[in-house]
Amino acid sequence: MGINTKSKSKMKNLKYIIFLLLILPLITTSCQNTGGVWLKEGERKGTAYKFGGQKMTDNILGLAKAYSNRDTEKLFPYYSEEYMTEEMKGSYKKSLDTMKSVSMVPYKIIPLVGEDGKYNQVLAWSDEERVYKDGSYEKLNLMELFLLDNQGKVTDFKQWKAIDSVNFGMPYGGKFFGREKNENSGRPFVFSNRGETSILEKLVEDYNKMNTEGFKSAFAEEFTLNTYDGKTMKLKKSDLGNLFKPYKSVDWSPIAMLPIKIRNTDAASGVIVYSSEKRVFKNGRKWKKDLMEIFYFDLEGKISSMVQFAR
Repeated sequence: MGINTKSKSKMKNLKYIIFLLLILPLITTSCQNTGGVWLKEGERKGTAYKFGGQKMTDNILGLAKAYSNRDTEKLFPYYSEEYMTEEMKGSYKKSLDTMKSVSMVPYKIIPLVGEDGKYNQVLAWSDEERVYKDGSYEKLNLMELFLLDNQGKVTDFKQWKAIDSVNFGMPYGGKFFGREKNENSGRPFVFSNRGETSILEKLVEDYNKMNTEGFKSAFAEEFTLNTYDGKTMKLKKSDLGNLFKPYKSVDWSPIAMLPIKIRNTDAASGVIVYSSEKRVFKNGRKWKKDLMEIFYFDLEGKISSMVQFAR
């Protein structure tokens, strides 16, 4: 005895319903509405994120286009008034004016909102090329975090970059050889950033004022001085008390300061200082030289030795 068409249709529909009842929980489980977590201390700790709307993505794309066109009239409205102050506008215009062209091309954008509907932000990855009017060139791979207000305006942003090897400027370079080969031989140099330049600027200021106490504060308790005429002196900070006694006036004028350290070593550093100096002695004698000096800073950030060359 055969089954009629209506019965077959009902059975087919019943199987489909059963299938949906079985599969829907799996779909719901695998496709979460929220994810990730904020782990820093504070009211947000332990909260998750959810995806933001398309408008957040469109705003960043529009910002990138205006930036690439160096069109500040279209660029500034993407930022909140609190962020884009008149001072900030001037800074942006000045920066863009140094460029012949700039190209920001986003290739991945992820809009996120805190699970409570607050803390709008966009993660954006982009390739950027900058051609400067002075001939410099930069090619960067950027990862940026844009924080947005409820109107989608940028209130702040942070930037991380990977520097392409084609750039004219690199974060490291040169090579350390050493008088004798050692574990550091062959390593490049990097810029040091422990405040050495500021310390030396203050040292110059105190020197020109013949302020002994201020001048001494930059040195370690014991240090070595290698003078331009080949003398080596082991000194104590207390030995500097009569430093300015022979002079009527001094004038030390820095031309350049370059703080460097060997890459992948401890924080001890050296600062190459190119300068000119004039000294007028109380007996009427005058002294004037161009100087090239290396100030070595120990791990405590104090000057532990100096090497001096002159012409």
